[in-house]
Amino acid sequence: MSKKTVAKNYAFNLGYQILAMLIPLITTPYLSRVLGAENIGIYSYTLSITTYFILFGSLGVALYGQREIAYVQDNIKKRSKTFFEIFLMKCITLTISLLLFYFNFCRDGQYNIYYRILILEIIANAIDISWYFQGLEEFKKTVIRNAMIKLISVACIFIFIKSSSDLNLYFIIYVLSTFLGNLSLWMYMPKYINISEFKELNIKRHIKPTLMLFIPQVATQIYTVLDKTMIGTIVTDKAEVGYYEQAQKIVKLLMTLATSLGTVMMPRIASTYAKGDNKKVSEYMNKSFAFIMMLAMPLMFGIISTAYSFVPIFYGPGYEKVAPLLCIISPIIVLIGLSNVTGTQYLLPTKQQNKYTLSVVIGACVNFILNLILIRNYASIGASIATIIAELSVTVTQFILIRKYIKFIDVFKMTYKYFIASIVMFAISMVVGHLIINNFLSILVQIIVSIISYFTALIILKDKMIFEGLEIFKRKLKIKGKVVEKWK
Repeated sequence: MSKKTVAKNYAFNLGYQILAMLIPLITTPYLSRVLGAENIGIYSYTLSITTYFILFGSLGVALYGQREIAYVQDNIKKRSKTFFEIFLMKCITLTISLLLFYFNFCRDGQYNIYYRILILEIIANAIDISWYFQGLEEFKKTVIRNAMIKLISVACIFIFIKSSSDLNLYFIIYVLSTFLGNLSLWMYMPKYINISEFKELNIKRHIKPTLMLFIPQVATQIYTVLDKTMIGTIVTDKAEVGYYEQAQKIVKLLMTLATSLGTVMMPRIASTYAKGDNKKVSEYMNKSFAFIMMLAMPLMFGIISTAYSFVPIFYGPGYEKVAPLLCIISPIIVLIGLSNVTGTQYLLPTKQQNKYTLSVVIGACVNFILNLILIRNYASIGASIATIIAELSVTVTQFILIRKYIKFIDVFKMTYKYFIASIVMFAISMVVGHLIINNFLSILVQIIVSIISYFTALIILKDKMIFEGLEIFKRKLKIKGKVVEKWK
């Protein structure tokens, strides 16, 4: 198998993440106006319930499968056997989960029609094999497949969703796009596995390690999905779930720009660790910290400086509460960015999942307790505060657990310039925002000024990563120049 460069895989993954970010920017203003905050809340609430069954049925296969395939990516016999074992185990557990979901939610109840549609979402997750290609570092295939399906689903939204009574059609578009996207990857499989290895399978050997990764994933879902469930259960007004969903959506879309590197680095670090090259692992980690913080810091301050101008023109009337929620939730970009490196990129590939599990269990407990206290009195704002504190507890715990290998003070030394540059950018952006009255023009100018001021500040501060990027850019221009001269 040819070697894949991290830069190439990141480019593919980032390209997809940018597309994934742009699509909601196109569809959300339309859907928020057509469906309304209450229907958006119903969608978010019912999907959060379904997510639990997908989570329990999938165990920890997404991360575990990706890692195990990465370990044997150069041995087609071993990886074929590993694939069949993990896939069959996942099918068995998701079938059990599907039956429990059907008998508990689909036969009757207020939202049973939506739950019946969401059955296909569970089936779609059963046939999902993207973890296999990610383990092989074949990101191009998953990116192209997801991009095509998402573009088709966008077209369907504008064609078929016309009023608040079309919520069921929105559910159908959502689950069909997921199902067809996952199904399409199977056309590549004959080239990547040996069907002859579908014998003498040992599924049992994967049960314990998947359960070890299943526990932290359950804990993670508690503070990424349970908050919506708890808002919908504790607060009568389902619009509160809608406000929270819309704020989370924007923040997490921007967050993917920083954390998408983790998807690429996880199999690369796992493969490097399996070869015993600890020095290279450390090198990858340092670059990840610097790169993620270079993006996460300005994104956080950018959201805060533009939130009150952005919400009215993006969501329309009736969504004013989303603005303060955006400001409160925005720090998770930095917190999750850090824990993405320490957890997903380091603890999991280096087989320290016990430490990873402990950190997310602590975060889940903190989130659940604070949700009980804060949601009752402060609704979606209370859930947002609980989420920030939970993410902070995860990040702090992970840094404490890996302090012998990675010191926070070293990370701070590598990244403090991004904080300084972001503060400068934030101050300039806020001034511009106050001077320009028109919301649309204000956001446009703020974005342009923020980008210029941020990177100018980093150049003045002589940031190493910026100058490395400029050097790479110069080299590519020289190479292109030589190619043009040659063809002349």
